Amino acid sequence: MDRLIPIEEQQKKRRKRLIIVGGSVLLFFLLIVWGIFLLKPSVSRNNLQISTVERGVLEISINASGTVTPAYEEIVNSPIESRILEVYKKAGDSVDVNQPILKLDLQTARTDLDKLLDEEQMRLHKQKQLELNNQTKLKDLSMQIRVSAMKLNRMEVEWKNEHFLDSLGAGTPDKVRQAELNYKVAKLEHEQLCQKYQNEQVVMRAEEQVQELDLSIFRKGVAEMKRILQEAQVYAPRKGVITFLNDQIGVRVSKGEQLVTVADLSRYQVKASVADSYSDRVRQGAKAIVKTGETTAWEGVVNHVIPTSKDGTIDFTVQLKKVQDVALRSGLKVDVHVVYGLKDDVLRIANESYYLGPGTYKLFVVSEGHLERRDVKLGDCNWDHVEVVSGLYEGEQVVVSDMNTYKNKKEINLK
Repeated sequence: MDRLIPIEEQQKKRRKRLIIVGGSVLLFFLLIVWGIFLLKPSVSRNNLQISTVERGVLEISINASGTVTPAYEEIVNSPIESRILEVYKKAGDSVDVNQPILKLDLQTARTDLDKLLDEEQMRLHKQKQLELNNQTKLKDLSMQIRVSAMKLNRMEVEWKNEHFLDSLGAGTPDKVRQAELNYKVAKLEHEQLCQKYQNEQVVMRAEEQVQELDLSIFRKGVAEMKRILQEAQVYAPRKGVITFLNDQIGVRVSKGEQLVTVADLSRYQVKASVADSYSDRVRQGAKAIVKTGETTAWEGVVNHVIPTSKDGTIDFTVQLKKVQDVALRSGLKVDVHVVYGLKDDVLRIANESYYLGPGTYKLFVVSEGHLERRDVKLGDCNWDHVEVVSGLYEGEQVVVSDMNTYKNKKEINLK
């Protein structure tokens, strides 16, 4: 015979079933939540670069690439076609002014100079010969003029005598006219000789000046050859360090070929280039920041801008204010930031590799233990900060490291 189960025991069993069912449902939901959590990507905070949105001043700049070069360097080219006989230094050596560096073969040049000196003497003798010939010719003309003057005086006396005799009736009019005609012809011949003498003086002086000018030009060529021979002895043009040296003994070098470069490595400048679309923003006297790596930076000033564009870029140089630094070395590749404007009281975040210019970016913002993607509009920049136009608020934290892996995710767990 069945007996009735007490009500207390029935309620106890019912509560037990409810607890089991409720626990199972709760565990099921917890498993679902945990699964969703596992499916959502996560990233460690230690692996991220996070910048805090702050308010401050923004110096607007453009970025350019540059190379550190010595502030002063001088190139020595070969003044003649020759060959290298001896080398006294090597690249990297320090030199003083007028210290010998290498020696060229000058035998051919010296022979050419000797020929020029001989030709100079020959031209000088020709000039003296011309002067003597001119003097002789002028003396002959002068003597002819004296003889002509004497004939003219004699004919004048004859004409006057015939005229006197005709007045006494002892002469004839024909003789008077003949004597007058002879006198006038002699007078014209005398005037002709005088004019010829003057013309010859002018012509001879012009010839002598041409000879003097030709000799002067030739002597300048001789002096230039002497100077070339002197310069062919290759000496250091300034105190510094040899950064380039053609040290191949016996090799032939052409006229104008580079032999040596001496640089002053105690002072540096930066040669930089930027797209010509920014030419209106690069001006002489503009402030510039030169950076290499993340921490090393030098302040400088744009001191020269080349006005012409080459291959879509313009070149300029930056004079560094701190010219002596162990971190500076010739040939070092650097980033140059040229300041062209200033904005006060703007929101800004750190400038890292994510920034490619003004526009809208999808950035991840730290929010209650996770990252959420947000559209952020960015504006101008400098070497350290980027202007925030909209999408972020002061005090918020935003990821500025590369997040391309998660570009399609709206939220990311932050560990």
